[in-house]
Amino acid sequence: MERMRESYLSWLRDAHAMEGQALTMMQGMVNRLEHYPELRDRIRAHIKETEGQEAELARLLEIHDSSASMVKDALGKLAAVGQAVSGMFASDEVVKGTLASYTFEHMEIASYRILIAAAGELGETAAVEVFRRCLAEEEAMADWLANHSSEITRQFLARVAADRSASR
Repeated sequence: MERMRESYLSWLRDAHAMEGQALTMMQGMVNRLEHYPELRDRIRAHIKETEGQEAELARLLEIHDSSASMVKDALGKLAAVGQAVSGMFASDEVVKGTLASYTFEHMEIASYRILIAAAGELGETAAVEVFRRCLAEEEAMADWLANHSSEITRQFLARVAADRSASR
């Protein structure tokens, strides 16, 4: 049982670091989306959700006298900063950011499903409810991205075409 709890807490620390990374990525991108107001607004809303998730995960770690992994948090945020900065130089940042966000949402979804299963095995019913709420928010964001990625791509391509026409 103790090894199960250690695994669970390790995955919980990983999820906390993952949410910190998500925040860094989204905050790095959101202010550069002036031409995509619907996407910008959805990301702003998801930032608020993610801040809540990160706080809930920190609270669950505190309950178990287990702090977040500073190394994992720092490495995750460093990777997110690198991604955000590299996106600044990509002319198609919005398309690549949508792709990266959709992929990242699915990693979060898988993480929460794992945490739900582990917490359920350990009888952590309050944690299961937290993870289910987080899972629902991540699934909603992934669905939003799936349903809007084609439109975001078309908007990007229309801007590229307009820029080429204006430069002739």
